Amino acid sequence: MTPDDFEAVYRGTYERLTRYAVRRCASAQDAADVVADTYAVAWRRRDRIPGGGDAVLWLYAVARRVLSEHRRRDHRHRDARLDAEMADLYARTPGVEMSVIGQTFRALPDGDRELLALVAWEGLGHDEIAVTLGITRNNVRVRLHRARRRFAKALAANGVPTAFALEPVSQADSGTRATDGLRPPAPHLGETR
Repeated sequence: MTPDDFEAVYRGTYERLTRYAVRRCASAQDAADVVADTYAVAWRRRDRIPGGGDAVLWLYAVARRVLSEHRRRDHRHRDARLDAEMADLYARTPGVEMSVIGQTFRALPDGDRELLALVAWEGLGHDEIAVTLGITRNNVRVRLHRARRRFAKALAANGVPTAFALEPVSQADSGTRATDGLRPPAPHLGETR
C-alpha cells in the first residue's frame, strides 16, 4: 500500500474509527490516543490492510486490541458517556432510571458489551462483526442472541421494562443485519427505517 493509498484509507475511516473510540473511552483524550495508536499500527502493517469497505473492519479489529491494551494500563471507565448515551436512548421511556441501565450494561461480560455496541453504536451487520472479531458469521449470530437475552434478563432483574428496552425488528430489516431479533426502538434512535 502506497502512502497515498494509506491516506485515502485514513480519510475514509477516520470519522468512524473516532466515533468507535469515543464511545469506548473515558475521555476525549483517551479516544484520541486510541485512534492515534490504531493508525500507527495500521501504518506499520499497511501491507495487510484490505481494500474497500473491509479496511474499516480491519481497523476496528486493530482498535479493539489497542483499546484492550489501554484498558490494561488504565482502569478508568466511560460511565458518564454511557449514561448520557443511554439517557438519550431511553429519554421518552417513563419510569426508567438511566443509571440503572448504564450499570446493567457495564455489568455485562466484556464480550457481550462489545457485540451489543458493534450493533447499536457502529451499526455493523453479522458479516461485518465476524470480520471485526475474527469469528464466523454463525458464531456472531449465536453470541449476539445470547448477549441480547442476557442484557434483557439483567434489565428486567433491575426493574427496567424490557418491552420498552427491546422490541422486534421490522420486516424491512430482516436481511443480514446484526439488528435482526431485538434492538432499541427506532423512535428513540432517530431512525427513519
